[in-house]
Amino acid sequence: MTLVKQRHSRQKGGLLRTMLTALREGDLATRLSFLLMGCGCLFHGQIGRGVLYLAAQILFLLYLIFFGAPHLMKFTTLGTETQHRVFDEEEGIYLITAGDNSMEILLFSVVTLVLIVVFLRLYASNIRAAWEAQSARCKGNPLPTFRDDLISLTDRRYHALLLTPPVILVFIFTVLPLVFMVLIAFTNFDKAHQPPGNLFTWVGLENFRNLFSGSGQTSTTFFRLFGWTVVWAIFATFLNYLLGMAVALMINKRGIRAKGLWRTLFVIPIAVPQFVTLLLMSQLLSSEGTGGAFNVLLQQLGLIQSPIPFLSDGTLAKITVIVVNIWIGIPYTILITSGILMNIPEDMYESARIDGAGPFRTFFSITLPYMLFVTTPYLITQFVGNFNNFNVIYLLTGGGPLSLDYFQAGKTDLLVTWLYKQTVDQQNYNLASTIGIIVFLVSAGLSLLVYNSSASARKEEQFQ
Repeated sequence: MTLVKQRHSRQKGGLLRTMLTALREGDLATRLSFLLMGCGCLFHGQIGRGVLYLAAQILFLLYLIFFGAPHLMKFTTLGTETQHRVFDEEEGIYLITAGDNSMEILLFSVVTLVLIVVFLRLYASNIRAAWEAQSARCKGNPLPTFRDDLISLTDRRYHALLLTPPVILVFIFTVLPLVFMVLIAFTNFDKAHQPPGNLFTWVGLENFRNLFSGSGQTSTTFFRLFGWTVVWAIFATFLNYLLGMAVALMINKRGIRAKGLWRTLFVIPIAVPQFVTLLLMSQLLSSEGTGGAFNVLLQQLGLIQSPIPFLSDGTLAKITVIVVNIWIGIPYTILITSGILMNIPEDMYESARIDGAGPFRTFFSITLPYMLFVTTPYLITQFVGNFNNFNVIYLLTGGGPLSLDYFQAGKTDLLVTWLYKQTVDQQNYNLASTIGIIVFLVSAGLSLLVYNSSASARKEEQFQ
């Protein structure tokens, strides 16, 4: 990592030195490249490269003048003129006069800033190309033609040809939307500020202060849901892991017959789409009216007098979603741990038995450490996945039961389902974006901290 940083630093320093040298010692064409991109290449016979540089500069300036700059000039305010109606006396009707659109201003300002950075990099490349062309001409070396540049894309620079399109697409469809949504967290873009009728503007860290201030319904809801999200993620991850490992150990135990059959029976739930299972469980455990099928069965057996509120009582609903998630999650753990258990050296168990170790000592001294070493990355992935587990909560309970103590949320809502409701149902985009940033920071921070502290990272080459 240090060598990569040093190399990158040298490349940046080398580019800057090249530009300064070109400015001091360059000929007229090279110095003109500081004003008109491609001049150096065109003067020294690299017509194709020079035309591309010049075309890039012209297109960028046209974009900046007619489209980018007008939006960028309003970036600090996100617009001042709202859409309004004007009465047309000649027609006798009201006409709508278009105003600013804060969303367009923010989006295209971000795009413009990114294009400026890309253009500056291309601008520096143009100067370096002009200086290299001048140096090669002075030394009498042949200059690569445009045809040579094209051929290099299928040979020496083939990686650039293959990677450039996907990088551009990732940047357009992933990076830009993420940057846009992060910036939304620093605005007051909610249902009361919907452009173009009502503009939104910058509010700094106000949304974060509202969540962490400790006063108000929004802050109370955030902390309660954050606590429940952590509890849910812990139970959903480690209960599935431990119970799945226990089932895998029983199946792999010496003397158990038809192991393949037992594995197949336990992993059958994987064959059913998860959303189908969750919707079915939601209907089976319902307590509305006469209750779902499970409540009806218990009543007919005389075990209960009234439906049990599996999904309508706050505490019981939380227990229910954890139990249902066990049914869904254990099969995956069984498959993963079964393969690992079969690869633990048998002589380790033989040595433990000779030394008088019992089943529990063997499990905690051999099986569990080996499993944790191999599956720590899997556990981290599962924890982060459960921290953001939208399907189980939303399809099973819809985040309910609803509570007046919460701000537009229910007792079983996770932060991610609360975020969804704020976005889709309530149009509180600033609050949703703020929650998204916090969820990302918590997930990324815990993942890095736990993984770097685990034996999987520290003793990768030492474990045997």
